Amino acid sequence: MKGSNSYKFRSTKLIITIFSLVGTTVLLWTWERAPLVNTLLSAQDQFLFSSSDIVTSASDSFDAVLITEKTNGPIGQDLNAAPINFATSRSPVKNEDLMGFRESSLENSGCNYAKGKWVADSRRPLYSGFSCKQWLSEMWSCRLSQRTDFSYERYRWKPNHCEMPEFERLTFLKRMQDKTIAFVGDSLGRQQFQSMMCMATGGLEMPEVEDVGWKYGLIKPQGAIRPDGWAYRFPSTNTTILYYWSANLCNLEPLNATNPATDYAMHLDRPAAFLSRYLHRIDVLVLNTGHHWNRGKLNANRWVMHVNGMPVVDRKLANIGNAKNHTVYSVVKWLDSQLYRHTRLKAFFRTISPRHFLNGDWNTGGSCDNTIPLVGGSEVTQDESSDPVVEGAVRGTKIKILDITAISQIRDEGHISRYSHKAKEGMQDCLHWCLPGIPDTWNELLIAQL
Repeated sequence: MKGSNSYKFRSTKLIITIFSLVGTTVLLWTWERAPLVNTLLSAQDQFLFSSSDIVTSASDSFDAVLITEKTNGPIGQDLNAAPINFATSRSPVKNEDLMGFRESSLENSGCNYAKGKWVADSRRPLYSGFSCKQWLSEMWSCRLSQRTDFSYERYRWKPNHCEMPEFERLTFLKRMQDKTIAFVGDSLGRQQFQSMMCMATGGLEMPEVEDVGWKYGLIKPQGAIRPDGWAYRFPSTNTTILYYWSANLCNLEPLNATNPATDYAMHLDRPAAFLSRYLHRIDVLVLNTGHHWNRGKLNANRWVMHVNGMPVVDRKLANIGNAKNHTVYSVVKWLDSQLYRHTRLKAFFRTISPRHFLNGDWNTGGSCDNTIPLVGGSEVTQDESSDPVVEGAVRGTKIKILDITAISQIRDEGHISRYSHKAKEGMQDCLHWCLPGIPDTWNELLIAQL
């Protein structure tokens, strides 16, 4: 990390590796780059495994695409900020903003939304963490915790050479009239979904918004803690926003449907069944995966890797990193092949959200106590993505990259940190984000690219 005013990764080295995979010669790209993100870890609601279960050792390393990186960051002092009065109007609705989907005039001029800087904005956040209780999980609402510094809420992302209009919820809903937005992925995808719900409602209670989860099979099974997702419809514009939990984006199939303790075939080359079943009803799709790819989670969930309908026996493919990347490429390839049948669909693959554990992991004393925004710099100047797997998978397809990794990497003060409602003493959450917070910007970047 450089200076206080800029942020740039060291240059990337590209190596080509050729090996035989399931009878097919495969060309993979090997990336060597400066340390950035530890990509394998347990999500907040499933802190089940010790750090030894997280695959980072040389014996199980990933030699085709970056798996484990680390980052450093200083510890800072508190900065306090008073909440904004959300009763006031944010910005007027312009007639030209009331148009439907339209291609950005800058899209063909090489606009890179991930290249720019964070700037202070006293009008932020976009909603109140106090009032968005209908849509926001308490564990992610830092305003409801014992945290006292909220300066992380007062910044917005300003891309270089890109037009990114101010978010206004009524304008957004009008643009999304008769459309369905779907987030499919892990708990970070759920955070982005909850952020979008708070943004679309202004963080206010809206009893008129309908729960339509049943239309997408999102009903809590008997004995389950929660359903596999949620779907809500805004009747004023017939806009639906939904989330489906698919941490690895793979199709999961019970090997013995009559046995409650059965293992599940985790098909690395087949997308989640939800995508196949409901793709025709989706207008905007945002995929993500990354943080559930570790041995502990696969074993605990009894997920057994399969390719071509058979258990994976190739040791190279069975490597966690290779399996993850095989899945990312497979899902993107499948989705790209479906776009000709779903011409209205705008599909995005979001890059991985960085974690910021220092001096340990989530269960070994790792922490992220910095509260001063942008101590390592406010700007991202690199042209390439900090997630080479997703960047490589979407290259040459019609799937767009929603590149949030580098811009989130320099916002380490925005994590839940020690203020998690569920954490035990000495345990911090340096993976998930406070809301309102960084995922709001992810959604602004998404909306700007529609």
